[in-house]
Amino acid sequence: MEALLAILGIPLAGAVVLGLVGHRDGAATVNIGFSLATFVASAVLTAQIVAGGPILVLQQQFFVDSLNVFLVALTAFVAFTTALFARPYMRVERDHGKMTPPRMRLFHSMYQLFSFTMLLALTTNNMGLLWVAMEAATLATVLLVAVYRTPASLEAAWKYFILCGVGIAQALFGTILLYLAAERLIGAGGGGLLWTNLDAVKHQLEPTVIALAFVFLLVGYGTKVGLAPLHNWLPDAHAEGPTPISAVLSGLLLNVALYAVLRCKVLADGALATRFAGELMMAFGLLSVVLAAFFLSRQRDIKRMFAYSSIEHMGLIAFAFGMGGPIASFAGLLHMTVHSLVKSAIFFAVGHAAQKAGTQVMDNIRGLVRVNPTVGWGLMIGSLAILGMPPFGVFASEFLILTTAMREYPWTTPFLLLALGVAFASVLAKVQPMVFGETNVKPLAHPPAIAPVFVHLGLALLLGLYIPPYLDAWYQQAARLVSGG
Repeated sequence: MEALLAILGIPLAGAVVLGLVGHRDGAATVNIGFSLATFVASAVLTAQIVAGGPILVLQQQFFVDSLNVFLVALTAFVAFTTALFARPYMRVERDHGKMTPPRMRLFHSMYQLFSFTMLLALTTNNMGLLWVAMEAATLATVLLVAVYRTPASLEAAWKYFILCGVGIAQALFGTILLYLAAERLIGAGGGGLLWTNLDAVKHQLEPTVIALAFVFLLVGYGTKVGLAPLHNWLPDAHAEGPTPISAVLSGLLLNVALYAVLRCKVLADGALATRFAGELMMAFGLLSVVLAAFFLSRQRDIKRMFAYSSIEHMGLIAFAFGMGGPIASFAGLLHMTVHSLVKSAIFFAVGHAAQKAGTQVMDNIRGLVRVNPTVGWGLMIGSLAILGMPPFGVFASEFLILTTAMREYPWTTPFLLLALGVAFASVLAKVQPMVFGETNVKPLAHPPAIAPVFVHLGLALLLGLYIPPYLDAWYQQAARLVSGG
């Protein structure tokens, strides 16, 4: 329990401390320190869960099992590496006049608060508190997206707030319906919102109410996942906010929102004893994959392009979980992991590349491999990895998803292959001249933090070549939980 309290307490304390000193020169180092401490606590909690099994603590308000502890560890790790990347990146933004001391204080404090809300959403056992955490994450990221105070960033933040606010309201209604369905069996009081209680009686829940609740929950949390046609906020938020926020949005927040959907799907599958929830997720997922792939070819802003790539991959993950079964669920969990690692690495490289060129317009970014070989090769290798080139982990997870679809739902295979082919051609055609073209751009004054890029890509490569036995067993346990095995 001490590790869980540390995981929640450290980023919350970090938000308070950085709210006071976040404008000072050493604030970025303090931000890194709090993020590192959170990651260490997550590693301790992971070891405890692997050794001793699930825990239910603090009057059953917090529950950690093999599904959410894997996401807790991933969230804390990417939050730490993003803090490392943010240190030189935000220093350059400050030197360029885009970040004032008050904005730096807001950025650092909200970064820690955002980490807290995501970890709270992952570890809580209370479906009502899960909703509160997701709403708090929305409010924190609105402030982060708008931190530059430009007309475009304010518009993006406003769009994000309105669309995700409407979505989260739908999720609230779905949560209320969950409680109404559970009240007859569990009784009045907070116990009707505890996921473990709901899971214990899921086969007795009223099917009609649960089906309706899942629709609202999928639409609500699916808005934050970025599933089409609820995705309109995501490209603008990525393009106009600071690049570290793009990294944690794609690498972390989308996973946390999808985790909320998965917990609800487990309940819906038990109550309905049909494929309703899975087929609904497959429909949203397939639409997201196809729609995002074709939008990729129309983008001129590099961060918007990779934002649409995130929509495509989250759609693919939702499709995998919708198919269900141990193999598809295993592939979905693996894809969540490698997508978080690779996409955040890409945004790290993209952030430095855009700073070097002074623009996010791809036509004006050229010759990165000449200006800074590590940034150029980081972007090129990251792009190949996210496009599913072997032997990276994205290839392994996509291969499992495609082969399962070919066997179970063959009619979806042409759509998936077409979308993945279009995405591959679109991204590669735009990234190749950015990396290898001619340029006169000068190096940055501050050396970039490129180590996180290659650490992430190295881990994604490892997961494509070899999954350690303990990690494999971890994925299999989580896959059984998601698929009802």
